[in-house]
Amino acid sequence: MIKFFFNRAPNPLKISLFLEETGLAYELAPIDSMKGEQHSAAFLAINPNGKVPAIEDNGVRVFDSTAILLYLAEKTGQLGGDAKDRGELLSWLMFIASGLGPFSGQAVHFKHMAPEKLPYAINRYDREAQRHYEALDTHLKNRQYLVGDSFSIADISAWGWIDKANVVLGDKALDAYPNIKHWFGGINSRPAVARARDLGKDVEFKSEQDEVALRALFPQNYPKVSGNTDKA
Repeated sequence: MIKFFFNRAPNPLKISLFLEETGLAYELAPIDSMKGEQHSAAFLAINPNGKVPAIEDNGVRVFDSTAILLYLAEKTGQLGGDAKDRGELLSWLMFIASGLGPFSGQAVHFKHMAPEKLPYAINRYDREAQRHYEALDTHLKNRQYLVGDSFSIADISAWGWIDKANVVLGDKALDAYPNIKHWFGGINSRPAVARARDLGKDVEFKSEQDEVALRALFPQNYPKVSGNTDKA
């Protein structure tokens, strides 16, 4: 059975949706990033990068949401798109993994999490997030799905971040991107989405953004502590 290391952030949510869409059997393994559980020796043995999501599949570890989506699509033969669209699928997956996701995350960080407001950083990441939204919106004109004629892991990957559009770009952000808004409505209406959103609702993750949480989330902002890094 697949062991799914998760929390309720955008990237793990993508894997939740894949699992619910396909009906794969899995076991949930919560990782509370605000408590620093991602830095434990046990979890670093699953993902040396210390981030969720990750999975363990009968002794095989896979980490990074894009890698997991590709692995599961290939393993199950589901949601990987048509062979003729393989190049397009990979291109959009990498667009999200290297552009839309990271720039959205940095836009959120510098607007909502950074200890000081830095206009240059805020403008740079906000505009880069907007640029990626504009490219996606142009591509989605007259399209129901991101790649080809069927729902695929490309849609799942984009959905995970577009779901946070209001946090990234502000209230009613999708009003400026009508094609994304139309596409998102179609994906969001899938029954598996509601089930994916419910995963982990019974888990009490830390919510207070105190110094413990900030040190756990952004250890690079603090002096490095020597010795055992097992914080679980």
